[in-house]
Amino acid sequence: MTAPLTRATVLGTGSWGTAFAAVLADAGCEVTLWGRRPEVCTEITDTHRNERYLPGVQLPAGIRATPDVTDALRDAQLVAVAVPAQSARATLEPVAPAVPDDALVVSLMKGVELSSDRRMSEVLQEALNLPPDRVAVVSGPNLALEIAAHQPTATVVASTAQATAQRVAAACASSYFRPYTNTDVVGVELCGAVKNIIALAVGIAQGRGFGHNTMATVITRGLVEITRLGLALGADAETFAGLAGMGDLVATCASPLSRNHTLGVHIGQGLTLDEALERTGGTAEGVKSSRSVLELAHTAGVEMPITDAVVQVLHHGLPVDRMAQMLLSRPHKAEGLQGSPSVEV
Repeated sequence: MTAPLTRATVLGTGSWGTAFAAVLADAGCEVTLWGRRPEVCTEITDTHRNERYLPGVQLPAGIRATPDVTDALRDAQLVAVAVPAQSARATLEPVAPAVPDDALVVSLMKGVELSSDRRMSEVLQEALNLPPDRVAVVSGPNLALEIAAHQPTATVVASTAQATAQRVAAACASSYFRPYTNTDVVGVELCGAVKNIIALAVGIAQGRGFGHNTMATVITRGLVEITRLGLALGADAETFAGLAGMGDLVATCASPLSRNHTLGVHIGQGLTLDEALERTGGTAEGVKSSRSVLELAHTAGVEMPITDAVVQVLHHGLPVDRMAQMLLSRPHKAEGLQGSPSVEV
């Protein structure tokens, strides 16, 4: 019988990294957080709080934090990575020698790398020189503040190796956090990356004053885009109706706790991208990933009109008022996944 994972390190002291560290601690792991800001690390270790990223939340007493990444990684059996997607490779490559040879590495990141169009598990494998069976991804309706408040949720732990997914799931299962396993890493990661872009579109629509009909339309057609891309890249159709697909999409598009949704609202209200980023605070991964996802779609020969519209608004100056016109003026067609590999719809 494989021994349980009991010593965990989380790289990144942002809201999701800190919340997942709390999940691991509540599940029985000894947890060390690594972050660049010494003052945040000191606050976490001494007061068991991270007021900058999880205001008002009391963290488990067993968590410590350090700005010394070598110290943080020492003897870790599980290493969870929660740094911004676009800086992940640069952050990880220098620390690769410090990752223990038998540690499992978990991506908490949701995005596609701009320079390479790589998914985050692929970035982890390349940056840390890991085989696929030592890498897992966690994705689902994972709003950090709700999880840190112990509100019940479920998530998906995916790895190409079922045994790896099961070990990681066992390490983070608690009374309020229920992990399900999956071997469809491609589908799970694409869901996590593209849902942020759809949430931006929903936020833009709501910022313009549009209501629930519009929101439901964008969410539903957004799921079609995610599924179309995933199927073209070899994902399983079932993934998109599950927690990593529809579950995460609904949570991210509907919640004011979602930075992508919030940033979209600011854009819809007339702020520039720079103004919206400053107002939102934190990292809205969909802003940069929108371009890499669209490039990935073009390479795969997949049509993604909502993603295209978001890219046009954020990066090419398309006026917000023309976004709806751009989408609604497209040729009429039957509902479904036309042009995708065979799937029941």
